[in-house]
Amino acid sequence: MNVPFLDLAAMHAGLWPELDQIWHLASRSGSFIGGELVERFETLWASYCGTRHCVGVDNGTSAIELTLAALGIGRGDEVIVPTNTFIATAEAVVATGARPVFVDVDPTTLLMTAETVAAAISPRTAAVIAVHLYGQPVDMDAIHRVADPAGIVVIEDAAQAHGARWQGRRTGSLSKAGCFSFYPGKNLGAFGDAGAIVTDDAALAERVRVMSNHGRPRNAPHRHEPGGTNHRLDALQAGILAVKLKHLDAWNASRAQAARHYAAVLADLPLELVTIDPRAVSSHHLMVVLTEQRDELRRKLSMAGVATGIHYPIPCHCQPAFAAEKHPPLPTAERAAGRLLSLPMFPQLTEVQIDYVANALRLALDEAVPLRPSLASYRFERGQVPKQLPEIHPRQGSRQVLTGDSL
Repeated sequence: MNVPFLDLAAMHAGLWPELDQIWHLASRSGSFIGGELVERFETLWASYCGTRHCVGVDNGTSAIELTLAALGIGRGDEVIVPTNTFIATAEAVVATGARPVFVDVDPTTLLMTAETVAAAISPRTAAVIAVHLYGQPVDMDAIHRVADPAGIVVIEDAAQAHGARWQGRRTGSLSKAGCFSFYPGKNLGAFGDAGAIVTDDAALAERVRVMSNHGRPRNAPHRHEPGGTNHRLDALQAGILAVKLKHLDAWNASRAQAARHYAAVLADLPLELVTIDPRAVSSHHLMVVLTEQRDELRRKLSMAGVATGIHYPIPCHCQPAFAAEKHPPLPTAERAAGRLLSLPMFPQLTEVQIDYVANALRLALDEAVPLRPSLASYRFERGQVPKQLPEIHPRQGSRQVLTGDSL
């Protein structure tokens, strides 16, 4: 059996009549940037997230960058970011001229905590970006208790948490603004890059909208305000997202069922599962386990036809992109980086496939002999990373639409 990490073809199988209709509607209207399809999706996504406003943009990184810039955050400011996140979170901070300050994560959830945030606050701290990683929300109540009294704005990076909830409220509605990516591999994915910002702040939404469209106010299209750039959402992508949004809750429920089955069949194996706070409802974007034998298990799983990913093998503060900065050790994230393994997860994943993955893991663990020192034993130094990370490719014939490391 071949088990892909993600099967987009299976997700789209029953949607083609509606998706084809969107293609014809967009092509015949001649409105490819903005227009009715974009406005409709913005309305639908704001309503789904429980916010008053939504602004569609070209990708999730732009969503974070535009939000920070629209809030006036830039050179001389610091933005607190968890080190266990995709590089785009910190990349967006750098693009504004601000400085990302990386913090460690909780050892069971691998998310930032109020304690790690509080320890990193300085007179220059302007914002905290709470990353709802793997689909599980950060404890936003605790983050606000630390940030709000200090006048620090809180922003959500919800790129992996479409439809997730904290204390009954959807991600994106838990802070000043929520930033989403609709990269094809996300729970709600476009047919290319796309993103959005949701907020209850009308003035912030309008500033983001103006900035993303070359600085042009809607009532004065020939005037260009400072800070303008081009980050507009394609109408075709907006139309596709509106079609797929109708299925998001059902897809997330299927992911949750898959996660429960994984937990049951992996219970007797020497693996740690990432913990989900009981106050949260995860979107189960990824199924992450931790093991000291990660690299060897990944190789053996690939030989068995099981595609996997790593999210993420190098903490942000150890990346060459941030080598010029002096960062304190962040031991929890550094140790986890060598132990993280993401197993197949998508709505159409069957119990038979999950059982096959579990059996492949069981056999691999019985036979596991470290192939070479794992990243778990690698000592991260500032700006230094292993010269060669494990390259794992699916067995010939495996149906893998996107590689597990590309999400």
